[in-house]
Amino acid sequence: MSSKTPSVTRSKPLKRPTQARARFTVQAIFDAYVRIWQRDGWEGLTTRAVALEAGVAIGTLYDYFPSKEALHSAYVRHCMETLIEAVDQQVVAPAQLSWEERMRRLVQLLSGCQSVSWFHPDMLALEPRIAEQKHQQRAWSEFLAMWRRVFDACSDLPRRPDEALVEALHLAIWGGRRYAMQLRLDQPRMQQWAVEMEQLCLARLRAID
Repeated sequence: MSSKTPSVTRSKPLKRPTQARARFTVQAIFDAYVRIWQRDGWEGLTTRAVALEAGVAIGTLYDYFPSKEALHSAYVRHCMETLIEAVDQQVVAPAQLSWEERMRRLVQLLSGCQSVSWFHPDMLALEPRIAEQKHQQRAWSEFLAMWRRVFDACSDLPRRPDEALVEALHLAIWGGRRYAMQLRLDQPRMQQWAVEMEQLCLARLRAID
C-alpha cells in the first residue's frame, strides 16, 4: 500500500474522476464515507479508515481528497449533482406530465422526501470549513437553472413565473429543508411540511393567471 500523504491539509478536492474506473473508485470512497459517518460520526471518520473501508490505497484516496474536509466537500457536490440529475430525469424529461405533477415531483425531491442522497444535520455545521461564498453562489445558480428547465417543460402552465417568484420558491423549499434538518424534524413531520409546501407552490402558480 502506498504511504503517500498530503503535504498540506486542504479542504478542496484535487480533481474529478473522468474515466469509468476512476468514477467507480470515487463512488466506492463516497459509499465508505457514508457508512463510517453513520457508524462513527464525523469525529470518528478518518481518510485512512475510509480508504480501508473502500478497499483502496490511501495514496489513491489522496489523489482525489487530501483531507477528510476535501472528501466531505466532494461528497456534498456529488449529492447536489445527483439531485439535479434526478430532477432532470423525473421532472423535466417525462413528456406527458401536467405542470401540477411536475411541481409535486419537484417539491418531493427538493424537500428530501424522495431522498436520492444521504445527509446528516451535522453536515451543515461543516459548511464554513468547506464552502466559500463563490461555491454557494455557484450552487444557487445551478439550482435556479434547474428550476428554469422545469418551467420550460411546463408547456401547459398558463403563465410562466418571473425570476423573482422562481427565486422565492427555491428559497422557501431549500431553506426550509435546511432549517428542518437543523431542528432534526422526524420523517412524518418532514412529509407533512413537504405536502404543505407543495400546496403553497401550486396555489401561488395558479394565482399568476
